Amino acid sequence: MDNKQDDSIKSKWEDLNCKLSLPVMKAINKLGFRTMTPVQAACIPLFIKNMDVAAEAVTGSGKTLAFLIPLLEILQRRDEALKSHEIGAVVISPTRELATQTSEVLQHFLGFIPGLSQMLMVGGRGVVKDVSEFRDKGANIVIATPGRLEDLLMRKHDINLPAAIKTLEVLILDEADRLLDLGFDKSLTTILSYLPKQRRTGLFSATQTKEIEMLIRAGLRNPVIVSVKEKNSNRLAGEEALSTPLTLCNHYMMCEADAKLATLLGFVRAQGRKKYMLFLSTCACVEYFTVVLKALLKNLAVFGIHGKMKSNRTQIFESFRAVESGVLVCTDVMARGVDIPEVHWVVQYDPPSSAAAFVHRCGRTARIGHDGSALVMLLPSEDAYIDFLRRNQKVELENLPAPSPVPGVLEKVRRLQLRDRAVADKAARAYVSYIQAYNKHECNLILRLKDLDLGRLATGFCLLRLPKMPELKGRDISSFQPAQVDFNDITYKCTERLAMWPRKGKAMTRRPTQPWQLTKQRKSEVKERRQLKRDKRELKKSEGKTKSKKRRKGISAEDLQELARDISLIKRFKNKKVTQEEFDAEFVGEME
Repeated sequence: MDNKQDDSIKSKWEDLNCKLSLPVMKAINKLGFRTMTPVQAACIPLFIKNMDVAAEAVTGSGKTLAFLIPLLEILQRRDEALKSHEIGAVVISPTRELATQTSEVLQHFLGFIPGLSQMLMVGGRGVVKDVSEFRDKGANIVIATPGRLEDLLMRKHDINLPAAIKTLEVLILDEADRLLDLGFDKSLTTILSYLPKQRRTGLFSATQTKEIEMLIRAGLRNPVIVSVKEKNSNRLAGEEALSTPLTLCNHYMMCEADAKLATLLGFVRAQGRKKYMLFLSTCACVEYFTVVLKALLKNLAVFGIHGKMKSNRTQIFESFRAVESGVLVCTDVMARGVDIPEVHWVVQYDPPSSAAAFVHRCGRTARIGHDGSALVMLLPSEDAYIDFLRRNQKVELENLPAPSPVPGVLEKVRRLQLRDRAVADKAARAYVSYIQAYNKHECNLILRLKDLDLGRLATGFCLLRLPKMPELKGRDISSFQPAQVDFNDITYKCTERLAMWPRKGKAMTRRPTQPWQLTKQRKSEVKERRQLKRDKRELKKSEGKTKSKKRRKGISAEDLQELARDISLIKRFKNKKVTQEEFDAEFVGEME
């Protein structure tokens, strides 16, 4: 059953045909929401009436309350109250940031409902802590990332989560398409196998894909499909609705690859002290440009987040949410669901890996009726991307003239690398990862690697020299001017980067650098040789040609004493208590 809603229509909470409980209404009033968004008006009554719901709505349309409110109503209306270790609802989010944010909203509501408790189960902290916390306190509502929930469900020796989840009433899959994009389909299958079949399931997303349709068929029973679209008063008859909020202004800016960083700095300086989210294509690019922007933007706080960060992600995310102005440099790990107050500009430094990701990135601003602006920075060879977005995602982009590039950026960033070899390493990794990601772009018919000037791109990354990589073979890189410097003279500012420091009086031998492709090839060759040896051994064993292994003789007491003497002699020689001649004479003498 389809239920289409127009996002220009809003109604009051009192207009719902199912009355909400007093604690829930108190929590809503405390948040200051006087009216419902269309997705809330459509989903809440359906959920409360025990229907499965699959909702599609633009980013920032209030989907979180659309599933939290009915979830709480269902649990409060149970005939028998949940015990402390009985789980009545599970919310699965693709990232720990989104899960944490959902947990914060839920905690606000639970402040008015003392009979229910919640627990956050995400990565970034030890699984043992989650186990002990659940055993000590229990929880009625679990908000989790797929990997951590799967891990806890499969643990047998210290926690019995499958028994606690038998009372499950509601399952929510938040940002379901992102769950599948991140490769959580196997984890979701495992999780679903533990859950009771008699439950209400809600699936919420900003886009509908074929994978989502398969998930709907697998996990939902006769679901109601709710589709909320933005109504564009200027659209022509027959045109589809917009994929981004009406309060969002989408812009594009054209600039050359070698002036991109300087143009970005000019744009930020022209806009002033505001809140920016800067999206980059790879984790290595985030690592590098975070360091660079911290050095170049002295009057703004700069933060960096990407999916491979093992720790501090939550602290960095909370710090950026708390500041009034600053720049968050991030990958698509921050493109879904997270609600950061007053983000003025979402800047996409390059086209995202997929057209759908463009919509989700832009959705970090202009949330729930607020105004916001988004900008994508394009190279002259990428101008076809503008028409592609209009046709594929129904997103209209307006041209924003590029500001004057900030002068002297190349020299400043190169000086930064000369002071610390680690920054130069980050620059090289960022450049390599960018080219590899660009080569695998979803829109590789219009965004082609062969159209990029890799020399000018390297200048834009402020490299000291070009890295060795196969993509540069046969390419014209004359537009890049390397820095006249000996790389061996550049030191690491943090000596912890060095695995081992030579002892006093010993000369340090440097391992010669080699292309990463060659290293990869050598590892592959070693792996093949080992496999051949294993195959030969198996063949000989099947033909009965294997040699019988000689039985090892036991070590006698005399052998042990001799070994102890040898070890003692080696230690004395190492501590310079015997000379080389004495060591040779005694050691060789013992062997004879």
